[in-house]
Amino acid sequence: MPAPERRKADRAGEAEATASARRALVLRLKRIEGQLRGIQSMIEADADCEAIAQQMSAARKALDKTYFELAACAIAHPRFAAAPPAPDRAGERPGERLLRITRTLAKYA
Repeated sequence: MPAPERRKADRAGEAEATASARRALVLRLKRIEGQLRGIQSMIEADADCEAIAQQMSAARKALDKTYFELAACAIAHPRFAAAPPAPDRAGERPGERLLRITRTLAKYA
């Protein structure tokens, strides 16, 4: 396969992987939303506090996992290093950006 066609195929594969990751993230968030609605129902139904706490813990863990997957996706994304910095971070180099994201992960872990 000639180089231009190979690059085009690579970009198509990257786009498909990104779309798949996006769909998976949205589905995970919808499941978490369902968990939260269930917790609301439990509270309204005056369910046992321990059972509510257990469900809240599970929802929090699911949300934490989703956050880490999103951060990992941002780091692993092929355009991560080439992406321009946010306007408030002008002059930030990719290594600095990675360090900032790492600090953010550690802060919320």
